[in-house]
Amino acid sequence: MRDRDAELRSVEAAVDRLCREFAAGGTEIGELLAFSGRPGIGKTSLLHEVRRIASLREGATVLFARGGEQQFKEPYHVLRQLLQPVLTKLEADEFRQVMGTWEEVVGPAMGLKQPKAGARRLDPQGVRDGLDYVLTQLAPRRAPMVMIVDDLHWADAESLSWLAKFAVRSGELPVLLVFAFREDENDWPTETQGLRRGVLDLASRKHELSRLTLSSVTDMIRAELGDKAEDAFCYEFWNVVNGNPFEAGRLLDQVREQELEPVEENSRQLRELAVDATGMTLKSWLDRLGPATLRFAWACAMLGTDIRVDLATRISTQSTEGARESIKQLRKQRVLTQAPNGNLEFVHPLIASSIYNTMPDATRLGMHGIAAVEIENAGLGLLAASRHLVETHSGEGDDRIVKKLRRAAVEHQLIGAPEAAQRCLHRALNEPPADDIKAEVLYELGCSALLTDPGATVNQLRLALDPDEGPLRPELRVDATFRLSEVLAHSGELGQAALVCQEEAEQTAEPARRQRLQAASFMWHAFRKSEEDGPGRSARLAEMCRNLTGREAADRAVLAMRAWDLTLRGASSAEALALADEVLDGGRLPKGLGWTDTTWGFELPSMLCLTYIYNDRIAQAERLAADAIIQFEVAGWSGAHRGFAYFLMGLARFRRGLLAEAEDFLRRAYRISERIGAKLPLAWGAVGVLVDTLIARGRVEEAWEEANLFGFHPPYHPTAMVLPDAASLYGKLLVAKNRHAGAAASLTEAGAQLEVRGWRNTVWAPWAGHLAIAIASDEPERAREYAQKAVRDARTFGTASAIGSALRLQARIEDGQQAVELLEQAVEHLGQSPAGYEHAVALVDLGAALRRVGRLEDAQEYLYQGIELAQHCSAEKLVDRARRELANYGLRPNRLGLHDFQETLETLSGPEREVANLAVKGVPPQRIAEQLGVHLSLVNRRLAAVYRKAGTGPDGLASALGLQQRLEEEPGE
Repeated sequence: MRDRDAELRSVEAAVDRLCREFAAGGTEIGELLAFSGRPGIGKTSLLHEVRRIASLREGATVLFARGGEQQFKEPYHVLRQLLQPVLTKLEADEFRQVMGTWEEVVGPAMGLKQPKAGARRLDPQGVRDGLDYVLTQLAPRRAPMVMIVDDLHWADAESLSWLAKFAVRSGELPVLLVFAFREDENDWPTETQGLRRGVLDLASRKHELSRLTLSSVTDMIRAELGDKAEDAFCYEFWNVVNGNPFEAGRLLDQVREQELEPVEENSRQLRELAVDATGMTLKSWLDRLGPATLRFAWACAMLGTDIRVDLATRISTQSTEGARESIKQLRKQRVLTQAPNGNLEFVHPLIASSIYNTMPDATRLGMHGIAAVEIENAGLGLLAASRHLVETHSGEGDDRIVKKLRRAAVEHQLIGAPEAAQRCLHRALNEPPADDIKAEVLYELGCSALLTDPGATVNQLRLALDPDEGPLRPELRVDATFRLSEVLAHSGELGQAALVCQEEAEQTAEPARRQRLQAASFMWHAFRKSEEDGPGRSARLAEMCRNLTGREAADRAVLAMRAWDLTLRGASSAEALALADEVLDGGRLPKGLGWTDTTWGFELPSMLCLTYIYNDRIAQAERLAADAIIQFEVAGWSGAHRGFAYFLMGLARFRRGLLAEAEDFLRRAYRISERIGAKLPLAWGAVGVLVDTLIARGRVEEAWEEANLFGFHPPYHPTAMVLPDAASLYGKLLVAKNRHAGAAASLTEAGAQLEVRGWRNTVWAPWAGHLAIAIASDEPERAREYAQKAVRDARTFGTASAIGSALRLQARIEDGQQAVELLEQAVEHLGQSPAGYEHAVALVDLGAALRRVGRLEDAQEYLYQGIELAQHCSAEKLVDRARRELANYGLRPNRLGLHDFQETLETLSGPEREVANLAVKGVPPQRIAEQLGVHLSLVNRRLAAVYRKAGTGPDGLASALGLQQRLEEEPGE
């Protein structure tokens, strides 16, 4: 710890602050302390002192891990070192609380349990999200917590990517992060160089360790060689090692071994000795250790950190006695030391690197092969052995190696490490595999990148389907084709995705497989922005639907597609809902069409969810979307899958008029999409509905800024259909901005394209109604034609929200009694729909129209109703508008006093009245839940609705509902 006073003071201050502020009740007190410097500068020694300082603090939890040069491709190696010790010590109940719903995701990744039989591959982002949850639960329970990582530059990519992200959030927890790493970017593996700057930028305390002073090095020399060491010798020694502590220690060893007197005339020999001390060659290590001991050291260097003696013994092919002698010699030479758990570790990582790098190529390849076998025989599994398997000699065509590598790839995917799986499969291809299974390995390689690297997936699956690469079993050909189309579609290449399925279907003889590909082709066409023969495709899909003979998953998939097709076309809602209901099994997705089912993907249940959203069955859609969110979380799929589930829930909430909740879900969906890639179809949908939501909340300028920031304007996404229709949303935004000329142009073009395709759903694409508003002042007759068309199309579709919304828009271009009559119809229809915001707008519009024709008493009532519903919807500007309507004409901007008791009671649903009665009697929510046999959260939601409708809190509830008098009248109360 020479010349490290400033660094140690910083450590003491950071640990003191953490412990002091936690003891005072602080929770958001974490920070990142970073130490960087050149190799051998003393980072490891400093972190040992950090561990000592932190462990002396009462109640502190100290977690430690070290990256390893040979283990930076071993997934989650660093995080397992950090977290396994503390997680395995938790009691069963606390473990379940810490893990929550993430046990099946985080458990396998952290090596705490085996994946469940039949488990699906994990999305790496899902594992990272799960780790976020686990640490937010664990940290307060084991606070104050100090997490120390040495040699961060050699951390595996999976661990480092999480640590870099977690460092951002550490300030929200009672956690001190302490990282040590090499400063030079060239010392970082290529895979993780991009994370280096992020870690540096996040550190609140940064220290670049400087070289030792001449005085410190002189003290080291004289402590080892005696006080007679001459100043000139010490100066040259310091100059040779450049103040590097590690190099100084190694050179001192050489000086002692050579029995070199520390006098000025011997100082010229120091440079020659330093070459042997720091740049150990094969010859120098052989001379120093001998062949048997060096071979044992090679085995240890291959194992990396936390070296098991029995494994190193077997890998080095030594006897137990021979290994014991080798260890004795290596400890004497200050190469190895014993860890607290009885295993071995290198005195310094630079020594391990030096020894590993002296291995002849043939020896290294052979010993990696032995290591793979011995690790597997020791029961450590293929995950641990695969690191060595990928380093073995290829070109032998060994079927056993190929088989093991393929199995290891599967296991890597089950813990959320697709890059490691791909390394195994690339190595299997280099073996190479037998001709009859090469295409299968290519297929597996393509599938391994499904969640992380779409480009690689496309390339590998195309190769797998290429006959020149060998045969692919028929069932795998169909699946490979579907996966290829899926990735193409998610990348926006919907036309190509449909074509791939269509061409393969024409060559597929087996009926069920052919139907799957035909259905997939229909599905991708349905999501396209434009199509050559939309009506023709719809007719072919209808014919396919009529010819179904059963209700297997493939048949139900066709029904779901037809239901969505009818919805887009604005055909009978009743027919679309009948088909959608046939798909479900007891209100739930059937086997084979689940959210995480890989046969069809999540697009099919998404179509079903969208069908319910646009057909006024929003509660059913929300149940499906909620299931999707939960299932994707449990499966660890935190990428596009969960992002789309958030989008669906946000869209459903928007359609219901729960605008604040909608905004939250949509922003989450957008953040996930941007994390995956720029301007994916998911992002277009999320931003589009977010803009619509902000318009509804009256934040038009913010909506305009969001649209411009993203680029939500023509030409939109080049190939993918946006949900809802992008051009209609943009036109609606222009109308809200009073840019009527631009809105008219945009909506006219949108309408023309949709009419050609035969898509006339006025909720998904309300272009005609908004076009009528945009041109009303200049072309009133044409405006009426478009408004009437929108109403006709809405009546053909038949949902209450579609008809009510179209009537409301038509009323915008009418005056006087005509407007009142249209709005009365709109309110009647929307009152029978779940479209809360649309209903609120219609109520306010009707109140304003009634005021204009002099019916002030009726106007007042509708405006009050509109205010209440708009408040429930978080439509703040609509509330303000209604209040202005009331205030400007001498009406009160709020209701005078409370509702009549009976009127308020009538607004409560049966379950709400039930909990209200019990709450008035003083029964606490937990007992209400027990008495009614429902979840506490449901009771709390019902009570919140009661308080909102009654306009009071718990204390005034009895009075507000008139229940106090009733209780007094009841005997025995």
